Parts: sequence; C-alpha cells; structure tokens
Amino acid sequence: MPRIVVDVMPKPEILDPQGKAIAGALPRLGLTGFAEVRQGKRFELTVEGEVTEAVLEQARTAAITLLSNPVIEDVTRVEVIEDVQ
Repeated sequence: MPRIVVDVMPKPEILDPQGKAIAGALPRLGLTGFAEVRQGKRFELTVEGEVTEAVLEQARTAAITLLSNPVIEDVTRVEVIEDVQ
C-alpha cells in the first residue's frame, strides 16, 4: 500500500530543547562538525488504494489541522513514498 509522509518541524523562532540536548551529546560521542540540531516529527499515512491529488490534499489538511500545532510548528513535507517490502 502506498504511504504519504508528513514531516513537521518547530518554527525557526521556537526554542528546541530536545535538539539542543542532542547537539550537546554529539561531541561527547565523538561526533563533531554539527552546528545545530532541530528535532521534529514524522508521520506515515498508509493509503488504501491509489494516491490521488484529492488524497494528498486530505493529507495536507490533516497535517495542518491535526498533526501539527501551527502556532509553533511548520509542515515541511507532505509527499508519497515508495512502499518498500
């Protein structure tokens, strides 16, 4: 079955304490060279049948109204991904 991926990230002006904690832990693990980390959310919506433009529009609506908080988050991606078996 096809899937639609929705990525949601905090808006740039919103503090991201989880991202800061990850950024602080990376050098302690010997992983250097990263200036900043932002943590977001990923949703996968499995679609019954074909992904039409109407289905994609419903996914966009769900992303804006249910999957994200538009006050502090941006929807950065809504796209169909190949089903890997």
